[in-house]
Amino acid sequence: MDLNSRFPALSDLRNRAQKRIPKFVWEYLDSGTGVEATRARNRTALDRVGLLPSVLHGEFEPDLSTTIFDQKTPLPFGIAPVGMSGLMWPNAEALLAQAGARLDIPYSISTVATASPEDVAGDLGPHAWFQMYPPRDEGIRRDMLDRARKSGFKTLVLTVDVPVASRRERQTRSGLTNPPRLTPRLLAQVAMRPTWALGMAQRGMPHMRMLDAYTTAASTNLPVTAHVGYLLRTSPDWDYVKWLRDAWDGPFVVKGILRGTDAARLERLGVDAIWVSNHAGRQFDAAPATIEVLPAIRSATRLPIIFDSGIEGGLDILRAIASGANFVMLGRAWHYALAALGASGPDHLAKILKADLESCMGQLGARTLRDLPKPFVLD
Repeated sequence: MDLNSRFPALSDLRNRAQKRIPKFVWEYLDSGTGVEATRARNRTALDRVGLLPSVLHGEFEPDLSTTIFDQKTPLPFGIAPVGMSGLMWPNAEALLAQAGARLDIPYSISTVATASPEDVAGDLGPHAWFQMYPPRDEGIRRDMLDRARKSGFKTLVLTVDVPVASRRERQTRSGLTNPPRLTPRLLAQVAMRPTWALGMAQRGMPHMRMLDAYTTAASTNLPVTAHVGYLLRTSPDWDYVKWLRDAWDGPFVVKGILRGTDAARLERLGVDAIWVSNHAGRQFDAAPATIEVLPAIRSATRLPIIFDSGIEGGLDILRAIASGANFVMLGRAWHYALAALGASGPDHLAKILKADLESCMGQLGARTLRDLPKPFVLD
C-alpha cells in the first residue's frame, strides 16, 4: 500500500479509522462534551492565526529539532496521554511507547490507560512521561509515583482540568460504559469490525490496569462517563501541587491551564512547565480555544509551555509555537493513525506532520523554529 498517496493528511487517517473500529469506540475517541462548541472553537481559532510568508531565502532544509527538559528531540511534537488508549486499538499503549522511542519524541501514558507503567517499561525511550489523575489517598499517590519512577518514567504530568466527570453526551448515547460491557447492541458493532475484534479477543477486554491494585469489582454506581478512577480521584488544590513538587524528583508539568494568573502562580511553586489545554473540548463546552489564551499565558510565565487541543497538522503546530508554545502534544491523532493503519500508523503520522512542518517553514523562510514570524489574526 502506498501510504503517502492514499493517506497524505491526518484527515485521511481519521476517515479510515472510523471505518475500522466499532461505533461506540469511535464515539469515545472522537467526541467532545455538550454541543462540542469548544472543539469547534479550537479549530476556528487556529484557522484565524496567520503567519506571513517570506521569500528569497535560497535553498535550505529546516531544522525541526527542539529541547524539552534539557533533552533534545528531533521533532517539536509528542504523544499526549489518552485514557483507555487500548480500547481504540489493541495494544495501543505499547505500540505508541515504541513509536515514541523510535521517533525520539515524548510518549505520555495515562493513569487510566489499559496498560500499567510496568507493562510498557521495556518499550520506553528517553522521553517517557507519566500523566497522573490525582489520587485522594496519600499512600496510593506515593505508590503510583514509585511505580512510574521504577518503570522508567522521568517526567510527571498532573492533569488538573478534570475536577468532575464531564457529560460527553455522544459517548453516553453510544452505549459505552467504563469498564466496557458488551451488550447485544455493542456486540453487533464489534462483529462489523473483524480486525479490531480479533485483536481484542487475543488480548482480552481492556480495562484500567494501573488501578487494579487500588480498586475492586464493587466499584459501581458511577455515571456512565465516569470510571473506577473517580473513586480514587480528588480535585487537587495548590497544596496538592506543592506536595507533588516535593515528592517528584524529575520534571513536573501541570496540564489543563487556561489562565495566565494560574501559570504565574505555578511558576512560583516550582513546576517545570505549563501545559495549556482545554482537554480537546472534552470537559467544558464554554472554554476558550487554547490558541486564544496562549499569548497571555506566554506573557505571564517564563516556563516552557506545552500546548494541545485542536492540532490537525504541521501548520497548526507552527501556529502554536509562533504564538508562544515551546512544544506541542497530540492525542486523538495518534489513535486515528493506529486505528487506520495498525502498528505502522504512528510512523506514517509522524511523516505527515514532519513533511507539513518542512513545507510550511519553507514558505515562511524559517530555517529553525526560532525563526518563525510573529502570528497575526486573520479577518
